Amino acid sequence: ERCAVEWNTKAAKQGNADAQYNLGVMYDNGQGVAKDERRAVEWYTKAAKQGNADAQYNLGVMYDNGQGVAKDERRAVEWYTKAAKQGLADAQSNLGFAYMNGVGVAKDERRAVEWTRKAANQGHAEAQSNLGTAYMYGLGVAKDEIRAVEWDTKAARQGHAKAQFNLGIAYMNGLGVAKD
Repeated sequence: ERCAVEWNTKAAKQGNADAQYNLGVMYDNGQGVAKDERRAVEWYTKAAKQGNADAQYNLGVMYDNGQGVAKDERRAVEWYTKAAKQGLADAQSNLGFAYMNGVGVAKDERRAVEWTRKAANQGHAEAQSNLGTAYMYGLGVAKDEIRAVEWDTKAARQGHAKAQFNLGIAYMNGLGVAKD
């Protein structure tokens, strides 16, 4: 791991965004270096400003949780948005959550569903479950119990506990499926 740190540091100092991202991860997790969330944020920021979607997402998480920086949900949403626009499913899912709950951004259920659907279509289990919930309760979409069950089934098959619970409730009460 020391060699990984050494070579990534050399490349990062020359402006290589992937190496900057790698160093961010190393400092974030304490791989080959002492864990240092502030330094992680510094390296993620350098990579993120160069358009590295993974760094943008991780930086969003750092702002969301107040790790290495002061908690700032608005900044988190800004970084999630940049990564989400590049197609990163984790960022799309987090952005959908932010819009659905008005965290760091004005609540907007339709936009929440748009971003959540993008992540769900990429097989993101949390997004699939959240989309199922949106359909079950008509949040940002027309209420559709059948589609709710379809999305929860996709997430449940990936081992997503909330989706599995939601399916159990759907089958107990005959919501979108025959009572079973």
